[in-house]
Amino acid sequence: MSTGLALGAVSAVLRNVLDNGLIDAGSALQGSVRVSVKAPDLIKLDDPQAAPQLNLFLHRVSPNPAWRNMDLPSRDTRGDRITNPPLALNLHYLLTAYGREDLHAEILLGYGMQLLHERPFLDRAAIRKALSLVPLNPNMLPEAFRDPPNAGLAEQFETLKITPEPLDVDGMSKLWSAVQTHYRPSAAYEVSVVLIEAVQPAADPLPVLTRGLTVTPSPGLPYPAIESVVAPDGTSTAELGETVTVHGHRLAGTGVTVRLAHRLLPVPHEIAIGSSSDPGRLSFTLPAGEPSGQVWPAGVWRLTVTLTPVGGASPRTTNTAALMLAPDPDTGAATVTRDPASGRLKITFGVTPRIRPEQPVTVALNSVEATVSPRDTPAGQVEAEFATIPAGDAWLRLRVDGVRSRLIDDSGPVPVFRTDRKVTVP
Repeated sequence: MSTGLALGAVSAVLRNVLDNGLIDAGSALQGSVRVSVKAPDLIKLDDPQAAPQLNLFLHRVSPNPAWRNMDLPSRDTRGDRITNPPLALNLHYLLTAYGREDLHAEILLGYGMQLLHERPFLDRAAIRKALSLVPLNPNMLPEAFRDPPNAGLAEQFETLKITPEPLDVDGMSKLWSAVQTHYRPSAAYEVSVVLIEAVQPAADPLPVLTRGLTVTPSPGLPYPAIESVVAPDGTSTAELGETVTVHGHRLAGTGVTVRLAHRLLPVPHEIAIGSSSDPGRLSFTLPAGEPSGQVWPAGVWRLTVTLTPVGGASPRTTNTAALMLAPDPDTGAATVTRDPASGRLKITFGVTPRIRPEQPVTVALNSVEATVSPRDTPAGQVEAEFATIPAGDAWLRLRVDGVRSRLIDDSGPVPVFRTDRKVTVP
C-alpha cells in the first residue's frame, strides 16, 4: 500500500503525464506550454510574457465508500486496535487552462482533457517512471519522494483510475469563489482509489491449534485441475527446501512443469518434473536456499501446472492455486537486549529467504506486534523494537508480505508450538 506521500505522488504522476503529452499543444500554440500543480490563486496573471499554462489543483479529498467499510471494526470494545484498515481516499482535481491570446486556453484545455481521456488509469510503470530517483530535473520532485522512491503508489492493490467528475454551475461557482480568483476554463476529475497503509501495530493473537472445518471438492473434472497445494505440515504454507504436494484431477502425463509466479518477479520460476503416472497428485521440491542468480521471496506464489495429458496431443495448463512461502526466522542465533533506562526491547535475528525492500515486515512476540522499518536492499537479518514486553519465554512470529512464519508443529498426536520459535526475553 501507499505511504502518507501518496497524495503528492498522484499529483506528481498526473503532472508528468500531462507534461509529456502536451508536445502537440505547444506546436499548436507556437510556443512552450507549462504544467503546474498549485492553487489557482498562486498563478500569476499579470505577466505579459507568461506562456500558456495548464494547472492541476487538488481541491478536495473524500473517503472511498467501498474500501471504507471493508475492515471494520478496527477496535474492540475496550478501544484497543485489532486491525489496521487502510485509509482509502478519492482525490478530486480541477484542470484549468491559462492563456493570454485568443483561444489559447480553450486549445490547451482540449489537449489536456484528451490526454486524460486516453489515459483512464495510471499503470505501475508510469508511476515508477514519473517518481524516479533520477528525474530529468531534480527540482521537480521534493526530497521526500526519494525514500521511498514512489511512496508505495506503484505497489498498492488498487489501480488508480481517472474519471471525469461533472460540476454544475453552482458547484463550479462555489469552488472558484473559495479560491478567490478569476474563473478560467476548467474541467474536474476524480482519481480513485489511493490506499494509505496504517502504521500503528495492531494486536496479533496466537493462532488456533485445531480447526474442525473440512471441504470435500466435487471430482470428475474433464481437464487437468488443481484441488489443493499441501506442504509437509498439511497446510498450504511451505518453507524453502520442503517437498510440496499438488492434489487434483487428471495430473498424469508427460512434460510436467510446475510454474511459480510472484508479484516481485517479472518471470516465473519453472520446476520440471518430467512425467507423472498418478492422476490425483504430484510432488516437487523447493530449493533449500536461494540459488545463485535466483530470487525466492517469501509471500504468496501463484502455482500452475502444465502437462500433456495421457492420450492427449497438446499441453494443457491447470487452474491457478496459491502457495504460501513462509519466512524462516533463525531464533537460535537471535539476540535480545533491553534498554535499562527506557525498558524498550530490541531483537535481532536472521531470516531465510532474504527480505526485499518492497515487502512489508512485522515481528510478533506472543501477542505484541512491531513493524520493521523499510530496507533499501535485500536483507537476511531482521531488527525490531518493542516498547513493553514482560521478561520470560516468548513465541516469535515473523510476517513478510502477509505470510507468517510457521509456529505450529503437527508432527505429534497433538498440535504444539514449535520449540525453535521460542526466544527468552530478559
